[in-house]
Amino acid sequence: MTTTTAHPQPEPLAEFTFKAVLAGVALGIVFGAANAYLGLRVGMTVSASIPAAVMTVALFRLFGAKGTILEANLSQTVGSASTSLATGTIFTIPALFLWGMAPPYFQVVALCFLGGVLGISAMIPMRRLLIVQSHAELPYPEGTACAEVLKATTADGASGSRFIFLGIGVGFAIKLALALVFLVPSEISAGLPVLPKAELALEIAPALLGVGFILGYRQSAICVAGSVISALVLTPLIAWAGSQGGQPLPPETSQLVTDMSAGQIWSRYVRYIGAGAVAVAGLLTVIRNLPAMAGAFFAVARGMRGAGGTTAGSAVPETDRDVHPGFVFGGVGFVVLTAALVPGVFAGDMSPLQRAVCAAGVGFFGVLFVAVAARIVGIVGVSSQPTSGITLVTLLGIASIFAAAGWVDSGSRAAVLTVGTIVAIAASKAGDISQDLKTGYLVGATPARQQFGQLIGASFACWAVAATVLLLGGAYEFGSKEIPAPQATLMKTIIEGVLAGSLPWGLVLTGGGLAIGAMLCGVSGLAFAIGVYLPLATMAPLYVGGCVRALLEKRGAATGESDPGILAASGLVAGEGLAGVLVALLVAAGLAPKAMDPRIAGVAGEVTAAAIVLAVCAFLYNSGRQRG
Repeated sequence: MTTTTAHPQPEPLAEFTFKAVLAGVALGIVFGAANAYLGLRVGMTVSASIPAAVMTVALFRLFGAKGTILEANLSQTVGSASTSLATGTIFTIPALFLWGMAPPYFQVVALCFLGGVLGISAMIPMRRLLIVQSHAELPYPEGTACAEVLKATTADGASGSRFIFLGIGVGFAIKLALALVFLVPSEISAGLPVLPKAELALEIAPALLGVGFILGYRQSAICVAGSVISALVLTPLIAWAGSQGGQPLPPETSQLVTDMSAGQIWSRYVRYIGAGAVAVAGLLTVIRNLPAMAGAFFAVARGMRGAGGTTAGSAVPETDRDVHPGFVFGGVGFVVLTAALVPGVFAGDMSPLQRAVCAAGVGFFGVLFVAVAARIVGIVGVSSQPTSGITLVTLLGIASIFAAAGWVDSGSRAAVLTVGTIVAIAASKAGDISQDLKTGYLVGATPARQQFGQLIGASFACWAVAATVLLLGGAYEFGSKEIPAPQATLMKTIIEGVLAGSLPWGLVLTGGGLAIGAMLCGVSGLAFAIGVYLPLATMAPLYVGGCVRALLEKRGAATGESDPGILAASGLVAGEGLAGVLVALLVAAGLAPKAMDPRIAGVAGEVTAAAIVLAVCAFLYNSGRQRG
C-alpha cells in the first residue's frame, strides 16, 4: 500500500508590513515635494512608481531588512500616491495666490485629501473590469514596466538604485550652487539679429534635463517646437506689428510695444496665445476621447451590476480581493457631503446654494472623469493623461453655471477653482492607482491592501504637497520667472474670461488655431501647446535631455524604464526638487535672498553655465551606457 505524504503549503509572502508602509510614506513625501516643485516650474510631473520601487529595495538592503517583492510593490504603491496629489494641486491652487487670496494650510490639505479619497473610492469598482478582464486590451504601460522593474530589482539586488541616488546628489548640489552660492547665471541667453526681440535661451536646470531624457527625443522636440514658435515667430511678429503704428497695441492700453522687452511682450500678448493653445488642445483631447469615455463609463456601470463589480468575502482569492464595497459608496458620499456641508472646504465666501452646486459638480465631474482617466491611462499611460483638459472642462462647466446665476465676484472665482482642484486630483489619482493595481496584478499582490496603501499614502502626502505649494508661494511669487506655475495661471485666465468676459479672444483663438494645426500634423497638441505657453529657456533643457537619450538609442544603448539612464534622470528630478524646497524654506525664513548677482558673470559665467549643462548631459549619457 502506498502512502501519500501531504506537502505543506508554502507560506504566503509578506506584503502589508510596517517597513513597507514606512518606506512608502517616506518616499511619498520626498517625491510629492519634488513633483510639486517640478510642476510649478514647468506644468508637468513625472511618475514616482519606478523610482520608488527601486529605492524601496535599496533601502531594505541598506538597513539589512530583507523584503519580498510584494512588500516592495506595496511600498511603491504608497509612495507613488503623492504624484497625483501634486498634479491636481499645482494646476489650480497657485491661482488663488495670483488673486491675492492665499488659502490656509488646512484648506489645501483638505482639498488634497478629498480629491485623493474620491479618486481611490470611485476607481475601486473598475479594478476587476479594467485590470483583470481587459488585461490584454489595456497594457497600462507604467504599471507593466514597474512590475518588470520589481522582478528585476528584487532578484539582482537593486544595483540600479545607485544611479537614482547619484542623480539625486547631482541635482541637489547643482541647484544649491545656483540658488545659494549664486555661482553662475540661472540661464544662458543671446539675442538674434534681424528678428526684433527674438532671443535664444537655455535655463540651467538638471531636473529639466532629466525630464527631457525621460520623455525622449520626439516628445521633448514637440515641446520645444512650441517654444520656438513663441520666441522666434510670435514675439518678433508682435514686436514688428507694434512698431508700425506708434500707439499701444491692444489689449495693452498704455505701453508701446517698442518699449517692451521680450518678456513683457510674452506677458501682454503671447501668454494669451499660449493659453488658447493649451485650452483648445485640452478640450479637443477630451472630445477625441469621448467615445472611449462613454464606453468606459457605461462598461463600468454594467460591470458593477454584473461579475465585474466589487466583491468581498472569504471565498474570493487574496489576489482578487478588493476593499469592502461600503468604502466605495462611503468614500464618494463622504467627499460630496463634506464639500456640501462643511464651510471652508471651497475657497471664498459662499451661500449654502453655491456650496451645494460646487459639491454636486465635484460628485458629477469627479466620478465621470475617474472612470475616464482609469481607462485612458491603460492605453496612453499617466504621462499622457489629459488632466489639463479634464480640469478645463470641469472649470468651464461650473463657471458657466455660476455666470448664469450671476455669481461673478472674487469669492465665486475661487470657489470654481477649488472644485477643479478636487476633480483634477481625483482623476489623476484614478490614473495612478490603476497603474499600481496593474503592477500588483502582474506580481500577485492583494488589491485590497494596495487600495488601503494608496489611502495611507494620500493621507500623509497631502500634508507634504500642501506645505510645498504654500512654502513656494510664500518664498516666491507665482507667475514669476522662478516659479511660473503655468497651469494654474492658465486656469485663472480661463475662469476670469468666463465670469468677466475679459479675455482677448483674438489672441486666445489664434493660439487655438496653432494647437489645431499641430494636431493635424499628428503630434501631441497638449505637448506643443505647453511649449507655446512656456518660455524657450524652460523648454530648451528638455530638448537637450531628449537629444542625449536619442544619441544613446542611436548607439544601441537600452533606454527602457528600468535602465540606469532613466533612473539617473529620475534622481535629477528628485534632487533638484528637494533642493528647491529647501531653498524656498530658507528664503521664507529670511536666511537666504531670492536672487543676487552671480559670482562668475559675463561671458565667463555663461561659459561656466554651459559647462555645467554639458557635465549633466555627460552624467546622463554615461549612466545610460551602464547596465546597473
